[in-house]
Amino acid sequence: MRLPVFSLASPLNPTMASGSNSLIWFRKGLRIHDNPALEYAARGSDYLYPVFVIDPHYMEPDPTAFSPGSKRAGLNRIRFLLESLVDLDLNLQKLGSRLLVLNGEPSEVLFRCLEEWSIKKLCFEFDTEPYYQALDNKVKKYATAAGIEIFSPVSHTLFNPADIIQKNGGRPPLSYQSFVKLAGEPSWASSPISTELSLLPPVGSVGSCPISEVPTIAKLGYEDTEEDDRTPFKGGESEALIRMRESISNKEWVANFEKPKGDPSSFVKPATTVLSPYLKFGCLSSRYFYQCIQEVQRNVKRHTSPPVSLLGQLFWRDFFYTVAFGTPNFDRMKDNRICKQIPWKNDDELLRAWRDARTGFPWIDAIMVQLQKWGWMHHLARHCVACFLTRGDLFVHWEKGRDVFERLLIDSDWSINNANWLWLSCSSFFYQYNRIYSPISFGKKYDPNGNYIRHFLPILKDMPKEYIYEPWTAPLSIQVKAKCIIGKDYPKPVVDHDLASKECKQILSEAYELNKRLNGKVTEEDLKSLRRKLEEDKRQEPKSKRLKQTLIN
Repeated sequence: MRLPVFSLASPLNPTMASGSNSLIWFRKGLRIHDNPALEYAARGSDYLYPVFVIDPHYMEPDPTAFSPGSKRAGLNRIRFLLESLVDLDLNLQKLGSRLLVLNGEPSEVLFRCLEEWSIKKLCFEFDTEPYYQALDNKVKKYATAAGIEIFSPVSHTLFNPADIIQKNGGRPPLSYQSFVKLAGEPSWASSPISTELSLLPPVGSVGSCPISEVPTIAKLGYEDTEEDDRTPFKGGESEALIRMRESISNKEWVANFEKPKGDPSSFVKPATTVLSPYLKFGCLSSRYFYQCIQEVQRNVKRHTSPPVSLLGQLFWRDFFYTVAFGTPNFDRMKDNRICKQIPWKNDDELLRAWRDARTGFPWIDAIMVQLQKWGWMHHLARHCVACFLTRGDLFVHWEKGRDVFERLLIDSDWSINNANWLWLSCSSFFYQYNRIYSPISFGKKYDPNGNYIRHFLPILKDMPKEYIYEPWTAPLSIQVKAKCIIGKDYPKPVVDHDLASKECKQILSEAYELNKRLNGKVTEEDLKSLRRKLEEDKRQEPKSKRLKQTLIN
């Protein structure tokens, strides 16, 4: 898709230099194409200051975390962000500009820059996350008091979440179908989107503001990891556009795309676009991607439709953004009006076994190793491990799993990550808790030989395929031959799946009944009472049954 090329540089006018300085503040939206904030900042400006602030809230190393990285992000995502910034800087340089990198608390850094550079126009992409909402309100208040023009367009999503919520009477729609009906066709869908710029205004004097280049992993204070432990996906707009064009060049694949189908065990060539990290950081515009998919669909005889089509996936993304934006406390169970109140276990031992790929279920552990190494896995693989941790087997709180995903995924997105955990734990959106992903048979359906397991769990590479998904059932002679003794070289299962899943369903049945009886107004005391009742019921069980349900050490 070739669309108009725009020049946004105005002729230099020294007499207006102090009155036409603009600042574009990059956070997400790390791209040149379809960037309304960048275009508006450049228009009519003599000097343009493109700024990115290294925020210690996200980037400062945390030596106490369970994996390399900061308090909030693993090293894979930090590296992906830095690669995206390097690419953005290179693309800005081609347009006669460059990226100005500063360090510190973003609002304090910006206040200094706005004053020192005599900024008259501040532009940044609208962000729905609570952290940025609070930060942006602080910055807007300062800029408004200083008489600075503010432009903060919605361009990270297809629709403005606030518009959808307003159309729905002040509350977000809670089903995909109602969201799509309310949203309709995006207002910009048939208009040309600018995909290239020919020139930007130059950067003015930076004065005494401490500007740096995009830092390396080492300069941020991290020890770099071995190549084998890094994600194979490189950050940046250039990489995003290459990957998108490769995906849509296969028109038949685009036309027939049908989620949730796809092979979660496919790792040599993943069975999806792997565009999610690029959409997360805004290296790829979801609006441009939408128009490119539309163009393909116009030129094929038939194609799939939302919710399962490729276009439908972008609607899912917007749906989750809208619900998250309009739901207070969306990222937790307590005081979240759309979340079922459930007496989850607080079992750090089980959580660590899951997180560290030591559950004894090879399909689950292989997925968690891929997460640790790549920072990405297929959506069905995510479903399997999320279900296993919560309502399927371990009954550990979804917030604990969410935190692990939030840290390790390169595409970790506040709205989508929380929404998926709410969904997969049957806490919201989806309530068919009897439907469970088997940690044994589900992977076997796609990969009977266990190639995925052999790749990510090499300790099991010589295990015969008959036992690869249940190695604890292999005779000792087979284990010896495979050089993998269960309980020594690879752990025994932490639970009996059949018994554990049955217990999970029973607890959820009682929790759902409690939520229904109290009309969702369940207190912590109510949950404690339910826990006591469940524990008492368990004590009444025959001793032989209780022994089977204990952890296998």
